[in-house]
Amino acid sequence: MWPCGGRRQRRLGGVALLILVLWLLLRRYYPCLLPVVSEPCENAVLHRFNWSELIPLRLWGRTLGLQTENSQFILEGMPFRIFGGSMHYFRVPREYWEDRMLKMKACGLNTLTTYVPWNLHEQERGKFDFSQNLDLEAFLSLAAKNGLWVILRPGPYICSEWDLGGLPSWLLRDPEMQLRTTYKGFTEAVDAYFDHLMPIVVPLQYKKGGPIIAVQVENEYGSYAKDPNYMTYVKMALLNRGIVELLMTSDNKNGLSFGLVEGALATVNFQKLEPGLLKYLDTVQRDQPKMVMEYWTGWFDNWGGPHYVFDADEMVNTVASILKLGASINLYMFHGGTNFGFMNGALEADEYKSDVTSYDYDAVLTEAGDYTSKFFKLRQLFSMIIGQPLPLPPMIESKASYGAILLHQYISLWDVLPSLLQPIKSEFPINMENLHLNDSSGQSYGYVLYETVIFGGGHLHSRDHVRDRAQVFVNTMYVGELDYNTVELSLPDGQGFRQLRLLVENRGRVNYGLALNDQRKGLIGDVFLNKTPLRNFKIYSLEMKPGFMKSLRHVAGWSAVPDYFVGPAFFRGRLWIEHQPQDTFLKLQGWEKGVVFVNGQNLGRYWKIGPQETLYLPGPWLWKGSNEIVIFEERTAGRIIQSVDIPYLGRTQYVD
Repeated sequence: MWPCGGRRQRRLGGVALLILVLWLLLRRYYPCLLPVVSEPCENAVLHRFNWSELIPLRLWGRTLGLQTENSQFILEGMPFRIFGGSMHYFRVPREYWEDRMLKMKACGLNTLTTYVPWNLHEQERGKFDFSQNLDLEAFLSLAAKNGLWVILRPGPYICSEWDLGGLPSWLLRDPEMQLRTTYKGFTEAVDAYFDHLMPIVVPLQYKKGGPIIAVQVENEYGSYAKDPNYMTYVKMALLNRGIVELLMTSDNKNGLSFGLVEGALATVNFQKLEPGLLKYLDTVQRDQPKMVMEYWTGWFDNWGGPHYVFDADEMVNTVASILKLGASINLYMFHGGTNFGFMNGALEADEYKSDVTSYDYDAVLTEAGDYTSKFFKLRQLFSMIIGQPLPLPPMIESKASYGAILLHQYISLWDVLPSLLQPIKSEFPINMENLHLNDSSGQSYGYVLYETVIFGGGHLHSRDHVRDRAQVFVNTMYVGELDYNTVELSLPDGQGFRQLRLLVENRGRVNYGLALNDQRKGLIGDVFLNKTPLRNFKIYSLEMKPGFMKSLRHVAGWSAVPDYFVGPAFFRGRLWIEHQPQDTFLKLQGWEKGVVFVNGQNLGRYWKIGPQETLYLPGPWLWKGSNEIVIFEERTAGRIIQSVDIPYLGRTQYVD
C-alpha cells in the first residue's frame, strides 16, 4: 500500500496533468478563450485579439452567448470585441452574397449586421415571401459558413434610406394609422409579421447553434419617440417569440435617452467622433460596453444633389480612435449595394428629396462590390489589432463594356392602356394605397394615371395634393408638371370635351423623421380646375410588376422608333452577349427620366438631373445570348443606351 503522502502527490500530479491537458486543448482549439485582453479604458492601446477559432461553425456546446460584464462584451465567458460591417441581402444579388462576406473576412471583420425589410417580405397583407433574393435563412446560414457572427436588426422599422423605412405601404390604408406606436392597427400587423419572421430567426440564434449573437429592438426610436410604451411592446414581441440573445437599441446622440428600453444595451450612431461622445453613453447606462452600431463610412445621395464622399483617411483615423477607446464598432455601410426597383426612400426636412437608385454610399466596397482605398486602409488597421494574417482578399469580378444598345421599338403609354390595364372608376381621386388592388393591399410603388373629362381650359390648382410629381396632359398633349413646388398650371382652351390626364409618380416615401404617417402617394385630395374640384376619374395603376412587364412583350402596337418622339412610352431593344455575362453599367445619355428593366428585372430609376448617371446591371441577371431591355421614359427619349464598364455616380462633394 502507498503511504498517504504518496496518494496526495499522485492526486496533485493528476490535477496538474489535467490542467496542462486542458490548457493545451484551449490553446489548440480555442485560443480566443485564453485571457489576452485587458479591460478597455479611456487611454487603451489597440489590444490584439486572436479569435481565429471563435467562429460560428467551430464553437460547440454553447450556453452563455454574448453578454456584457465590467464594460466589455463577453462571448462564451471570455472577452470579445465586435468588428462589424453592414450589408443588406435585399440590396445585393444572391449570387454575390458570399463574395461580399469573404471580403468582410478579408478586411478583418468578425460580425455582419443586416436589416430585415418588412415591406419586401409582406408586399401584400398576409402573403409572405422569404424566397430567392429574400431568403433570409440562407443568407444567415451563409454568414455562419463563412465565419461571421450576425447582429440582426428586424425592425419592424429600419430607416435605411428605404421606402417608408421598411414598413409596408398597405398600413396606410387605415386613415387613422399611427405607425411605430402601440396603435392597435399597427401592433396587430407587426404581430402577424413577427409570427412568420421569428420562426426563421429563432433557430439561427447563438444558443441554438446559429450565428446570431444579438438582436436590435426597433431602430433609432429616440428620434421618433411618439409612444412611451412602444419600445417595451417591440421588446416583448421579440422575447415572447423566442429571442434569447442580447438585445440592443440604436440611436444618434440626441435620441439616445429617448430610445432606451430596459434590458437592452444602448448603442450610438455617428460619423464624427465628438469629444466625450462615447462617454455620453455612460450617462444613460453605467458600466456597459460601448458600441457604435452605425459608424457611417460615407453617405447617401438625393436626386438633384451631389454624389457625397467621405475622406478615407479621416474615416480610418476615426475608426482607430473609436477602437482605442475600447469600443466595438459596426461599419455602416461595409457594402451598400443598390435600391433596385422603386424601393428608394426620401427625406423631408425643408423640402422633399428622394434618394437615388445607387446605394453605393461611398462605402468600403463599391456598389458593384469592388475594393476601395477604405478597404485596404481598414484591413491594415484591423490586421494590426487582430495580430494574425487575414485571409487574402477575393479576386475582383471583371466588368464588361458591351457598347451601344439600340432601342429599336416603342409603344406609347396611351396605346398600352386599353390593352393591358383595367381602370378603377371613382367619383373622387383615390390615393395609391387605397386603390382596390392586390387583394385589398392597394398599390405600393410606381405610377398612377388619373383621367377625367374637362370642358374648356383655365386654371388648374393641385392644392398641394400631388405626391410626388404629376405630368399633366390634355388628351395626349403635354402641358406641364405639378409637384411640391409647382401647384398650378394654365390649361389651354379648346373645343368640346377633352381628357385631362395626370400621370403621378411615387418617387419614394420618406424613411426618417416625424412625417411617416403622411406618406400616402398619388392624388391625396382634390385637384381644382377654375376653383371647381375635378370629379369622375378613371384611375390606372402602373406598378410595373413582373406580370405587367411580361404582358407588355406581347401587346400589339409596337413600332419602329421615329427620329424624334416624346413620352410617356415604353422602348425596347436587345443586348446580345457572346460569352459568360459580366457586371456592367448602363448609361442613359440623351434620356430624361424613367425606369429600366432587363430580362424583367427592375434596375431602378434614372433622371437626367443627376447626380447618378449610370445604373448597375449585375452579371447574374444577364443571359448568354439575347437579353431584353425595356425602358419606360416619361418625356424625352434617346435612341441608344451605352453599356460601360465604369460607373459614374456624379460630381462629388465631400461630407462636411
